[in-house]
Amino acid sequence: MGEQFEYKFKKNASIIILKVMATQAYCVKCKAKREMKNEKPVTMKNGRSAISGVCSTCGTKMFKIGGGTATTTPSRKAKIPVKHATKKKQSKAVKRKKK
Repeated sequence: MGEQFEYKFKKNASIIILKVMATQAYCVKCKAKREMKNEKPVTMKNGRSAISGVCSTCGTKMFKIGGGTATTTPSRKAKIPVKHATKKKQSKAVKRKKK
């Protein structure tokens, strides 16, 4: 009944080295997949995430849709207002007979 338990936790002081991979995207000017410089996460108008940057070879702007996580991700999908085609109500036109 009078037992005491000691919990000893060791702090793991190992260093984690992360190898950062450059994002690859298709460059329209080079017509090939190239590494992107100056990458920035972007959220498009419809709420999807994307990455914009510059081609490392020619300096052209590059854009990769769905790459990485955006800085402001909405909790649910953004709703885009949609106009539905509606039929015009036909007025009941009754021809009156002249007397």
